[in-house]
Amino acid sequence: MTIIFATNNSNKVAEMRAVLGGNFHILPLKEAGIDIDIPEPHDTLEANATEKSQTIYRLTGQDCFSEDTGLETTALNGEPGVKSARYAGDDRSFESNIAKLLHRLDGKTDRTARFRTIISLILSGKEYIFEGICEGRITEVPSGNSGFGYDPVFIPEGSIHTFAEMDMAEKNRFSHRKKALQKMVQFLQNRQSHA
Repeated sequence: MTIIFATNNSNKVAEMRAVLGGNFHILPLKEAGIDIDIPEPHDTLEANATEKSQTIYRLTGQDCFSEDTGLETTALNGEPGVKSARYAGDDRSFESNIAKLLHRLDGKTDRTARFRTIISLILSGKEYIFEGICEGRITEVPSGNSGFGYDPVFIPEGSIHTFAEMDMAEKNRFSHRKKALQKMVQFLQNRQSHA
């Protein structure tokens, strides 16, 4: 089964492919011959994920999915949340985003946070939503060189390492994105077996 993944983020594509294995063929926008940057104007992850998948479905008429992920910190009332990628500005700099987050958390004792992923899947014009959550906490200083985004400052519950200190297999044991993706895969497999 081939399915368009509404993203140009190669890190996300690699993560998704690592989880899916050979069951499904994921086609990122570039490989599908689609060259657009889809806006994320909404104030919820759900609405942004829907915007992306519906845009691609309208363009192609093909089955597709998108995801939107946010880091939500308790002490900052859920910041950066839906603004995670552009927290420190529109240039989407991981380093600037992390620096702003650590500055805003300076002096706060509650460093609990969670990553939340919403997947919007469109099959034959009908939308299905899947959610994955990874609880954890924010470190005082960045650590590790793997991953992307806030990975160097996020330690998932049940580990002593940041996501950026893990290889892909270890990260996928905790990953919010994997949890949402597994729900989607289960759904697709159920549909295939009943087809």
